[in-house]
Amino acid sequence: MQLQAMTPEEVRDSKIYQEWGLTDQEYDKIQGLLGRLPNYTETGLYAVMWSEHCSYKNSKPILKQFYTEGPQVLQGPGEGAGIIDIGDEQAVVFKAESHNHPSAVEPYEGAATGVGGILRDIFSMGAQPIAVLDALFFGELTDQRTKDIVSGVVEGIGGYGNSIGVPTVGGMTKFDAAYKGNPLVNAMCVGLIDHKDIQKGQAKGLNNSIMYVGAKTGRDGIHGATFASDEFSEKNESQRSAIQVGDPFMEKLLMDACLDLIRNHADILVGIQDMGAAGLVSSSSEMASKANSGLELYLDDVPQRETEMTPYEILLSESQERMLICVKQGQEQQVTDLFARYGLEAVICGRVVEGHDYKVFQAGQLVADIPVDTLAEDAPVYENPQSEPARMQAYREADKFVPKIDEIQKSLFDLLLTADLADKEPLYQRYDSQVRTSTVVGPGSDAAVLRVRGTQKALAMTTDCNSRYIYLDPYQGGQIAVAEAARNIVASGGKPLGITDCLNYGNPKDPEIFYEFAQAARGITQACRRLETPVISGNVSLYNENQDGAVYPTPMIGMVGLVDNLDQVLTQQFKQAGDLIYLVGQTKDDYAGSLIQKYQTGDIAGLLDFDLETEAKVQDFVYQANQADLLTAAHDISEGGLAVALMQMLLKTPFGFEAHYNGSSAQLFSESQSRFVLTITSEDQEQFESLAEQAGIQIEKLGQVHNSDEIILASLEEVAEFHKSDIEDQWRQQILQLLQY
Repeated sequence: MQLQAMTPEEVRDSKIYQEWGLTDQEYDKIQGLLGRLPNYTETGLYAVMWSEHCSYKNSKPILKQFYTEGPQVLQGPGEGAGIIDIGDEQAVVFKAESHNHPSAVEPYEGAATGVGGILRDIFSMGAQPIAVLDALFFGELTDQRTKDIVSGVVEGIGGYGNSIGVPTVGGMTKFDAAYKGNPLVNAMCVGLIDHKDIQKGQAKGLNNSIMYVGAKTGRDGIHGATFASDEFSEKNESQRSAIQVGDPFMEKLLMDACLDLIRNHADILVGIQDMGAAGLVSSSSEMASKANSGLELYLDDVPQRETEMTPYEILLSESQERMLICVKQGQEQQVTDLFARYGLEAVICGRVVEGHDYKVFQAGQLVADIPVDTLAEDAPVYENPQSEPARMQAYREADKFVPKIDEIQKSLFDLLLTADLADKEPLYQRYDSQVRTSTVVGPGSDAAVLRVRGTQKALAMTTDCNSRYIYLDPYQGGQIAVAEAARNIVASGGKPLGITDCLNYGNPKDPEIFYEFAQAARGITQACRRLETPVISGNVSLYNENQDGAVYPTPMIGMVGLVDNLDQVLTQQFKQAGDLIYLVGQTKDDYAGSLIQKYQTGDIAGLLDFDLETEAKVQDFVYQANQADLLTAAHDISEGGLAVALMQMLLKTPFGFEAHYNGSSAQLFSESQSRFVLTITSEDQEQFESLAEQAGIQIEKLGQVHNSDEIILASLEEVAEFHKSDIEDQWRQQILQLLQY
């Protein structure tokens, strides 16, 4: 059996490493680290481990600035997922990951395996996954391929999540031509854990065993990490060898077996890690590097579902539903027996050894011999040049856009029937949001809320990012992304705890794109620090490009908050006739990047206006008002402005409303930040207004909820009167209409 496809000299002379994403300079650095030419397998290992997806070589200098600390943080970035304390010796574990390029090639499997991978990140920490959320960005629903991608991704998320029995409880779905051909498919998983069960991905203790558990290794997903770290184009659009195939039923068994091992056999378990991006080489080398250990792997013992697999293929395969664990010497049979009870294989495939080398054997031959830290820690780090996009200067010099509103009703209905604002229930109804019966608030409100069983507490969770804002002003847009996620949590009754992220951008070698990346990260850091929501986990997805250039810069924020008592849970829907409707926060002529600007002009432009101190004050006021039991409903004002927010609170309820806004018709569609719509009972009016006055918060009483189907929405310029039935059915069906071929 030929174990190396090429000699080291043939690898050097053919420069095949370039196809795997290594530059000549990086190849030369590998030679320097080894003091010799790397062989074929070793070159492949460096290619995946030094890819952006695994090493963050282009993003490390930016990520270092993130605010990652706080009294609530038990585990920050660096492990499979981050962990935040929620009291009573319990913690919440969460992380988000991207599966963008795979979802463009094979939408169903790309999305499904994205869910599978993020679930493993959570239960490898010792946590029980309790919820999945998504953040999906597609092209406009105007062509067949985009419609196929949307349908496939939604089916993939639902198919995997529903089968494994973890509810998909929330998320966001956006549409813009910027994402045509390169969708962003970001999945977030949230889990619960007892402090005593927290695990780390480490391999330490001389002669302790490395055990492989779960599904057999095949040839699927080879170089998936480098595929995710390259520009997506027609040349690799059909690269199906980089796409994995998931089996949620196998994953359910694997999850249950791993949690059984962690909870009931902690005394023999040393470390555990998911075999995710870069497969076996990534998990094994990272576990050894974190523990400052040496490691030997024996590939003949790795369960394989295909014949004559080479070392290169076994180590780089990204076959799904696999974990690597480090077990105390002499206790291996316990592990084998435990996994057998779940119908799963658990085999010894390596051991911890002296020194700091990573050695791999097959058929009695040493096929790779590398200092372990050179794989996990010694990847090059690039300080890429930055330059402000020319468009930003043009925005500063251009006239300010103000929409022309001839009729409030027509403008409102036009926006409600865009793909961005149309009812997403036809999509999320394919997800089981109630399995495990802990869901208090499912899809369709500002944030999902799940109870913490055995307590009166709950967790609020959301995903958010308005990429149009980041395109206009990366720094302020980054702040707004965090602030809006926090508003979603506060509007659901929670106190924001921390964030995870998926930083989706184009080619980092483009100075304008790297500027977007760096400035948005600076904005995220500022907002996280001020709102006390540290970054505890996340990922970077670069090279998101289509034929027209890069996608919009899209740093998706996933946030979790704590609701102290289930009685404090809020939703956005109107609750009862007679409730008073209040606008909280100041409305100005903020139309840059707004949905009405995009709808009326077909483009976006302009300057953003955002103040972080105002944002923090308004959020604190709303949180305190809810703590005082004054609020019956709450909704943050975002896309579409006040008029849209009012309709979102109304639709799918039996009510109508009357609201008179003391400003222009155009301002009904302004997207000024730091605003909420709240409802209170008439009995609480005096106390609510007094609280606002004490806090120095601007509020405006708009009107009240009533029992009829009639809607009166007025500005200083026009009184619009219509019926909910004029729009609701069409709004509910619009996404299905747009998806029709």
